[in-house]
Amino acid sequence: MNSNNKMRILMLNYEFPPLGGGASPASYEIAKGYVKLGHSVDVVTMHYKGLPFFEVKDGINIYRVKCLRKKKEICTTLEMLTYIISAKHFLKKHLKTNKYNINHTHFIIPTGIVALWAKKKFGIPYIITSHGSDVPGYNSDRFKLMHKFTKSIIRKVCIGAKIITAPSKSHINLIKAQIGKYPFAVIPYPMKDFLIKSLKKENIIISSGRLLPRKGFQYLIKAFESANLEGWKLYIIGDGPYKNELKSMAKNNPEIIFTGWLDNSSKKYKELFNKSKIFSLLSSKETLGVVFQEAMSTKCAIISSNLSGCPETVGNTGSLVKPSDVSKVKEKLTYLVKNPKILKRYAKDARKRYENVFSLKTVIPKYEDLIK
Repeated sequence: MNSNNKMRILMLNYEFPPLGGGASPASYEIAKGYVKLGHSVDVVTMHYKGLPFFEVKDGINIYRVKCLRKKKEICTTLEMLTYIISAKHFLKKHLKTNKYNINHTHFIIPTGIVALWAKKKFGIPYIITSHGSDVPGYNSDRFKLMHKFTKSIIRKVCIGAKIITAPSKSHINLIKAQIGKYPFAVIPYPMKDFLIKSLKKENIIISSGRLLPRKGFQYLIKAFESANLEGWKLYIIGDGPYKNELKSMAKNNPEIIFTGWLDNSSKKYKELFNKSKIFSLLSSKETLGVVFQEAMSTKCAIISSNLSGCPETVGNTGSLVKPSDVSKVKEKLTYLVKNPKILKRYAKDARKRYENVFSLKTVIPKYEDLIK
């Protein structure tokens, strides 16, 4: 470390904006936070059509290596493999002339494989932030085959790390159960403030995420339709392999609107969150749920799953239900709609929780303490 305690940080993440799901913007805010504290950050991520191979954004040096990737919102095992190959090829040259104090890697696999290699070859220590799908047993609908053959690799990556961070205790417990016990730290994702004070709330319920069965959109759609909430609309933001089935379920209800994939930095995305009164995501598995944080910052009452990392995230900002219990989801939706005072109280609690637990000024110093 240099004399003024400012560090050069290498960040590896195959999912970096505008690519990926919730972990993507979280890693961006961490990188941006490091820069604001005076550190330099170089990110090595996947290239995607239309994006530059190198750019400087918010003080972050972003290097994109040539890879196979068909979609912004989702990445296959084969596409991950191309990142490992390309990132190693790029770093072989890059690390001969660029020295780093620490490597903050996101995801145990595939990026952790590159981090372990860089440590062995160039002596760069690394920490890892795990986000969900990189841990066996997290996904019921993705990466089962990959994890069947990669557990030994994952263990080596974890052994080589200085420390492993995760945004919730439940995810740390999953890592312990599936991989082993290592040095851990629970640090929530930092989230920028999405609040637009000039926008007024409307009778809108919103949900956002990758359209996968485990995200529970199907239960929300069924509950919304059976509740028959006059004057209310349900917006579903996202894309994914479950899209057509979900659209088929909602085809006879004009009050259910699918927006498709929206960048979370886009005007439309932010406006929808700020206009919504209720946010609901009924995931069976969630490490933390960046979309919950976005919703809290915009004063949305929350209806969430009582499983995985959701209860830790939501706290006192709304209701927790068993995802598949459609009648209970309907009951909670109806209760909030018919009790505006309760809705406003949850909205106030949501904003307070965002500021005290998830804001940039609260979280970024915790990551800085860790890397120092």
